[in-house]
Amino acid sequence: MIGMFVRLSAVTAVIAALAGCSLLSTPDPVQLYRFGAGAEVGEGPALAAPVQVSLRRIEFPAASKGDRMLGITGSEAAYIAGARWVSPAEDLYAQSLHEAFLSQATRVRLIARRELTPTTRTLDIDVRTFESRYEQPGAAPLVVISATARMLRLPERTVVSERTFTVSQRASENRVSSIVAAFDIATRDLNTQIVGWTEASVGG
Repeated sequence: MIGMFVRLSAVTAVIAALAGCSLLSTPDPVQLYRFGAGAEVGEGPALAAPVQVSLRRIEFPAASKGDRMLGITGSEAAYIAGARWVSPAEDLYAQSLHEAFLSQATRVRLIARRELTPTTRTLDIDVRTFESRYEQPGAAPLVVISATARMLRLPERTVVSERTFTVSQRASENRVSSIVAAFDIATRDLNTQIVGWTEASVGG
């Protein structure tokens, strides 16, 4: 068995990435998946005088970066065979967060990293957990996503507000499509909470 060690929140986890090793009882063919897409959600109303908030690069745990899906069973960690994200998970999440602000925010406009719009607030998102957890091998996993959000005031870079969010969503069954659906639901839930918190944190 080929394994590798990664440091995740100061704890060393073993990541077994074998082509023939899967957490799924009946592995699906290798396919590409995505989460958080908001194509069916229209843009919200135009904001008259939005608060401009820049978004820093979103941090992701090392084991969850990239296009593989991380599964945890007790103290063991393995990438789910037969499935890949269509883009790195951190990129898909950043896109989903922007879409959430576009469709839900009523007083905040989120500024992408490449935009040059001057701002006095910066949103810092540190995703600490992005994984599916198995209570026992072969069971339908629980998708868990946690993130710490900080609102910084510029140019002082002082922390105005900080909060840690944790959401979870049980997959309906132990299949890739069901696990992806759980990631999608959990991501949308997390983003809705972050949008609401951000609007409350920008002040009057």
